[in-house]
Amino acid sequence: MLTIHLADEAATEQWGGWMAHALRVVNPGALFITLSGELGAGKTTWVRALLRALGVTELVRSPTYSLLESYPISERCVHHLDWYRLQGEADLEGLGFRELLALGHWVLVEWPERIPEVATRADVAVVLTYQGLGRRVTLTAQSDRGAAVLAQLSAQKT
Repeated sequence: MLTIHLADEAATEQWGGWMAHALRVVNPGALFITLSGELGAGKTTWVRALLRALGVTELVRSPTYSLLESYPISERCVHHLDWYRLQGEADLEGLGFRELLALGHWVLVEWPERIPEVATRADVAVVLTYQGLGRRVTLTAQSDRGAAVLAQLSAQKT
């Protein structure tokens, strides 16, 4: 487990850069990351910062209404999903969720608590909570790939 304090939006953007670097170094193949937190806690802000650090120059939209936004990055895609309006695992089939992971892509999911039976399979679980004017981010590895990413992220911060 790794805990990071983010004082402001600039710190959130810096954290996105750290995660992008860790992902490039580890190059974990398929990766599933969940992002939990109250409305406005910074989930989409962090995803946007990560994607920018990975080289995405196009507009990064919240998937609130589309449910899925995809961004090609070199040999893979990063898929950003919002599960808030989904009712259960059957809804994921319509989005092609299983295929996204099978293709070796990186999948970032907001509101994973809506489908907990799938969320527990994530490689990394991220929880953002308000802490004064900033945020506290807790990252938990839930697989060997997730542990490798967090170890690299932790090594970068020291």
